[in-house]
Amino acid sequence: MADANIDKRFDIHEIAKEKNKDLERFDCNVYICHSTGCKSSGSDDIIDIVKSALADHDLEGQVRIVPTGCMGLCAQGPLMRVEIKGQKDVLYKRLEPLVARMIVTEHIAPALKLKEGEPFEIPEFLAQHVLSLDLPFFTKQEKVVLKDAGHLDPEDIQEYIAHGGYLALEKVLKTMKPEDVVQEIKKSGLRGRGGGGFSTGMKWEIAAKTPTVDEKFIICNGDEGDPGAYMDRSILEGNPHAVIEGMMIAAYAIGATEGWFYVRAEYPLAVERLEKAIKACKKTRLLGNNIMGTDFCFNIDIRLGAGAFVCGEETALIHSIEGKRGTPRPRPPYPTDKGLWGKPSCVNNVETLGNIPTIILKGADWFASFGTETSKGTKVFALTGQVEHSGLIEVPMGTTIREIVEEIGGGVPNGKQLKAVQTGGPSGGVIPLEYMDLPVCYEELKKVGSIMGSGGMIVMDETANMVNIANFYLDFTVDESCGKCAPCRIGGKQMLLLLEKINKGKGTKQDIADLKRIATAMQKASLCGLGQTAPNPVLSTLKFYENEYLEKVGEGKKDNSEAEEK
Repeated sequence: MADANIDKRFDIHEIAKEKNKDLERFDCNVYICHSTGCKSSGSDDIIDIVKSALADHDLEGQVRIVPTGCMGLCAQGPLMRVEIKGQKDVLYKRLEPLVARMIVTEHIAPALKLKEGEPFEIPEFLAQHVLSLDLPFFTKQEKVVLKDAGHLDPEDIQEYIAHGGYLALEKVLKTMKPEDVVQEIKKSGLRGRGGGGFSTGMKWEIAAKTPTVDEKFIICNGDEGDPGAYMDRSILEGNPHAVIEGMMIAAYAIGATEGWFYVRAEYPLAVERLEKAIKACKKTRLLGNNIMGTDFCFNIDIRLGAGAFVCGEETALIHSIEGKRGTPRPRPPYPTDKGLWGKPSCVNNVETLGNIPTIILKGADWFASFGTETSKGTKVFALTGQVEHSGLIEVPMGTTIREIVEEIGGGVPNGKQLKAVQTGGPSGGVIPLEYMDLPVCYEELKKVGSIMGSGGMIVMDETANMVNIANFYLDFTVDESCGKCAPCRIGGKQMLLLLEKINKGKGTKQDIADLKRIATAMQKASLCGLGQTAPNPVLSTLKFYENEYLEKVGEGKKDNSEAEEK
């Protein structure tokens, strides 16, 4: 039976009302990036300095300091955004303690003395630390999952609720049947953001129809392991409650009784904030029995991954949660039939679940208005490498690579020329200059030998050597192979030996032919996605840059002949 006498202190509308009333008393909000990236650049010191400076000016009652998640422009951190009522927001970059103190003394303190609407001119010595919010990096993004990142305290559940948090859960529990939720997600066109791109709604529908005697599980895959990728980590650091809410909605839709977060232990800040968020949900009665006075009961636990890349594959991940070695198994049966502890389980990626609350509140048609015919919505990318503005971005599906790199990313720095973009991490491929107008979506990337993956996007300039690039990624996947199946265990190692031989100038044309032959066999015969996609960086570089391999082979022939003459 539902608990009809739930304490009104735990009503989300009352919480939002009280929190908004509390927030309105501040004339200024200072948002300081407190993500892993900015913390490593010294944002802890910046927060301490700003607190001290505000105390010196007796401004604690007027100014609120908010440690936030990632603000996007990671290479420019530590970042701080100053919002004063009636004035234009100002974003400061690459802060040092002295500059942070001067921002309080020469910007915040005098600006607060002005009448509302009266302009304030940033002093020249501070202006060099200002980032324009009119940059294409900010204006050309469309944020759904990241809409609150950098705009709220990720460790304050009341602030998330004040931003509309858990309204989607309330709508689902009180006005929708589980099958209605499934159909709404199907209609939205949301596809799994972890790399496979399978229809989220269809996966939920299969899971919901799977009969279960006692238990059914929903699992959030936070085992992000691609080199250069940090989307899931940043989402969990910046707004863990959105992912929790998405998981709860998924659980209601498929009939799950328990949820599991699987997050790699190398993400301590993400894990810490997730733990705090779950604890706050339990305290606020948003987890447990009779949630929001309904019959819905649900709890969440966390398991830490030890950093094995193969555990990003759902069956290996499930084995790891069970305390077993993280190795994949053949499918079928799929986890929706036989998953965690042999019970029906639905595995969704962090970003996938982060989309759910907004889809429920704004509707499937709204979400489907972004993107392409077959790839709906937006996608979060970690834009890194040889690009002016590297960082975390979110753009509509179908945005071209050129728009992302040259407009949002600001192009290649130091007068160098763009050579290629690598997507999909170790499972993806390189995309050469002639395909820069390719729309970024599942089908188009696959056509050129790459994949969406979880969202890593690495920009390479003219100095990049493609044989070295292939060598790097293959070395990674060989090291991360679980060794269970021979095609991956043996084939990957043989390919790596051939690549190293070619890189040393000792290869032959036959070695190139053997690379292709072994790669094809691995794609067809490997047990899981790691082995099946491990050859992609090699095959894509061979497809578009075979001349670089041939140059290495030519050098090898010359070296061999000289050795024979000696």
